[in-house]
Amino acid sequence: MKTLKSMRLHIGIFGKTNVGKSSLLNRISNQSISIVSEIAGTTTDVVEKSMELLPIGPVTFLDTAGLDDKTELAEKRIEKTMKIINRCDVGVIVCDFNGIGKYEKDLIKIFDELKIPYLVVVNKCDVKKPDIEGFENVLYTSVKSDSEIVFRFKEALVKLLPEDFVNPQKIVGDLVSEKDTVILVVPIDKEAPKGRLILPQVQTIRDLLDSNCLAYVVKETELKDAIENLKQPPALVVTDSQAFKKVSEIVPEDIPLTSFSILFARLKGDLDEFVKGSSAIQNLKDGDKVLILESCTHHAIDDDIGRVKIPNLLRQKTGKNLVIDNYAGHDFPDISSYKLIIHCGACMTNRREVLSRILIANEKNIPITNYGVVISYCLGILPRAVRIFER
Repeated sequence: MKTLKSMRLHIGIFGKTNVGKSSLLNRISNQSISIVSEIAGTTTDVVEKSMELLPIGPVTFLDTAGLDDKTELAEKRIEKTMKIINRCDVGVIVCDFNGIGKYEKDLIKIFDELKIPYLVVVNKCDVKKPDIEGFENVLYTSVKSDSEIVFRFKEALVKLLPEDFVNPQKIVGDLVSEKDTVILVVPIDKEAPKGRLILPQVQTIRDLLDSNCLAYVVKETELKDAIENLKQPPALVVTDSQAFKKVSEIVPEDIPLTSFSILFARLKGDLDEFVKGSSAIQNLKDGDKVLILESCTHHAIDDDIGRVKIPNLLRQKTGKNLVIDNYAGHDFPDISSYKLIIHCGACMTNRREVLSRILIANEKNIPITNYGVVISYCLGILPRAVRIFER
């Protein structure tokens, strides 16, 4: 139950009002998480439920408001519902004996465009069982009386699981061999939580342990000594992006070097796309708008990486008077006026949400990149930072 949301399979439950979305979630979880009522539109905001769904593993269900909600706040609720799609790894469309209509078809069109696998659950089949044609993944049931609904739902869901969830990408273990030594450079500065390491660092250490590698964790001030103390050079050095320049000057050229943020650009997004997007920096002009996206909300410190350091690096690199906006959270703002989007490391969100943002940016022909890629680009060390992935 302590598994992070960013590492869970996100399953969105969609459909018209009063078709049984909340009843389905309550049966699956065996809890009264969502309010169930004969009154249409009872679910007002998105209801999140994280649980262990065996044999799938840790999941987060997103129970949404009905898409045909006619209540006073309907427009805002439906807007929230549609934004949730970008966070979904799998979609579940619930309908009843009336079958699939315009609302469901519009959803399916969006799922197809975003390449999100989906399952159609036809509820209330004890009243009438319609024939749903043209869809591969259809589950007929009556949530209230179907004693096998949980088993049948999980069985259908397993067939839809994205490949990157069944066989998750390693963070760094696939770049080195067993018994290799990897040095992790972890600065202890204002952004380091007291008594702890930040999430990407912890996850990278765990990935190395799972890969039977030797993880050597040091601060940048001890890096030179760490390298000299080793009998053989490390197979790889991974640094926090904020220490990239200093670390690159210490680590010999023949030792591979990259950053936590670049590792997560590959894990949570599309590294090739982010590297390509960084080239737009050289074309920025005075007055151009740049959007810096953060997946989570946090208390900004004096030297915040997304609000201070990256904006300063961009202005120094380009010599231009740029307009830089910061946006935090799951919602994706209107990006049409921006010349470049810079995404955070996405340690607090899932890969589907980042890929959805990349897709939206591509559709609008707006370059998109990532914190670590931008920092290494501005410091002139991007080719070296991504060389390890070209092997």
